[in-house]
Amino acid sequence: MMIELNPGDTVVIRAGEDWPEHLFRVDYVFDDCLGGYSLTGPLAGEYGEPDFDLVLRVHCSAVD
Repeated sequence: MMIELNPGDTVVIRAGEDWPEHLFRVDYVFDDCLGGYSLTGPLAGEYGEPDFDLVLRVHCSAVD
């Protein structure tokens, strides 16, 4: 993982076959993935654990 991620960050998750690019709020940072909730798109409000390689960039940092 090249980007430092923290609980409370909002990140952009890249599009996949079953979902469009969307915003995701990070609640947990695990060794191999993130835990949190989709904020936009058809998965809004859904909990997920995307792998780090799905993160395109930090949209809003909780640390700023």
